[in-house]
Amino acid sequence: MGSVNKVILVGNLGADPELKYTPSNRPVCNLRVATNEVWKDKGGQKQERTEWHRVNVWGEQAEHCSKYLAKGRMVYVEGRLQTRSWDDKEGKKRYSTEVVADRVVFLGGQGPGAEGSTGGGHGKRAWGEEVPAPAAADAPSGPPPSDDDIPF
Repeated sequence: MGSVNKVILVGNLGADPELKYTPSNRPVCNLRVATNEVWKDKGGQKQERTEWHRVNVWGEQAEHCSKYLAKGRMVYVEGRLQTRSWDDKEGKKRYSTEVVADRVVFLGGQGPGAEGSTGGGHGKRAWGEEVPAPAAADAPSGPPPSDDDIPF
């Protein structure tokens, strides 16, 4: 039997998207997405906890996110978890778990980053409009990019 590595997030961007290019000129957009959990404690007081998620979007979809999203904008993200490891300057092993996005949908069309033309005749991005899926050549496949291919 196979396994499942599936992540679904609905949250707000905590910073403007960061678009970078790998040495092989492949676009990758880094998103910081905040999700909130709200509950009442034993005393009936409202409590809230924010969880921050690192999201990597690749290919044409990365360029769309960089162009049309901004801090505060709500997004729906589907993807998978991926953990990278590296040795820091002191030789200590470090780890980072991120979401590699397969699908990003822009939500809340009236918020920051809601306006703009895609240049492809699509007009303004509206509530719930999906960013085009990456072309087969841009979609991550096979093993994850090597550390040399990740620009951060």
